[in-house]
Amino acid sequence: MEAAAFDFFLPSELNASHPPERRGIRRDHVRMMVLDKKTGSVIHDQFFRLADYLKPGDFVVMNNSRTVPAILNAGLYRDTKRIQPEVEIRLARRRNGETWDVLIVTDDVRLGDILQFSPDLSAVIIDMKEDSPLKTILFSKKGTDLFNCIYSLGEPVRYEYIHNKWGLDYYQTVFASHPGSVEMPSAGRAFSWELLFNLQKKGIELDFIQLHTGLSYLLDDELETSPSDNYEEYHLSEKTIEKIRKTKASGGRVIAVGTTVVRALESAGITGVLNGVTNLYINQNFKLKMVDGIITGLHEPKASHLDMLTAFVPQNLLWNAYEEAIDQRYLWHEFGDMNLII
Repeated sequence: MEAAAFDFFLPSELNASHPPERRGIRRDHVRMMVLDKKTGSVIHDQFFRLADYLKPGDFVVMNNSRTVPAILNAGLYRDTKRIQPEVEIRLARRRNGETWDVLIVTDDVRLGDILQFSPDLSAVIIDMKEDSPLKTILFSKKGTDLFNCIYSLGEPVRYEYIHNKWGLDYYQTVFASHPGSVEMPSAGRAFSWELLFNLQKKGIELDFIQLHTGLSYLLDDELETSPSDNYEEYHLSEKTIEKIRKTKASGGRVIAVGTTVVRALESAGITGVLNGVTNLYINQNFKLKMVDGIITGLHEPKASHLDMLTAFVPQNLLWNAYEEAIDQRYLWHEFGDMNLII
């Protein structure tokens, strides 16, 4: 069963449109469905009790990539003439300190066109591919200066189930520190500093990597892209790899917080590259080498993330658990409830 076949009816009221804090609960008090990957048995709890399901010697790896406000507006210029007063630009993936792949929401765009974001920031379109709606642009600033402009001008990516313009802070994990994700690495959102401290008190080791998430939706329902077309930048240390080896050697479990962490760790396990770009596609045929369990959100029908989850748990058990989550009125998406698979 691939993601396209993993279809189900998700009632619209189960789309979490408000952050937990705006629903009157702490971020770590969202609900948690604990799924036994061998038996398929399910326990319903709350996320702040995560430590009850982990053991001393387990190793939890999180993604500390920080969300950038990836929706920008710019005037479109061609041959010094303004063609459009305002077009929307969605950052999709950073190529280097001054070059990004972006989605430009207009059909009238050509190589060499200029995007004027502000008096201090512009970009030129330097590449256009026939098989992709994404364009490559070269900004007039780079590094920290560019990020400062993006943070002052942009807004976070929001999808149709989000009815309010929640500020960027709602799209950050408490430990986010390395800017680069255009969509929040949302599996880590439910963590609080108190919960992290409680995990450490129990003897559970914590560590951080970065995988900067790309743009998941290109505003075209008819465009079919493979997860292997999604290239994402990741960074991890030799120290993290060594901790994974020691954890496994001592009988502990490596628990990834989010599909982003799984992708980064398994990519490094295959290639040996600790700082690179990955388009790894994980499904039920993939033999997990680095990761034993996952903390993740609840994924929408046909989402490619569901394919990855079948590498942890047989698809029929995952399907049954999702049916129960719907029956139990769990909430979906980045502001929703959590799923621990161990």
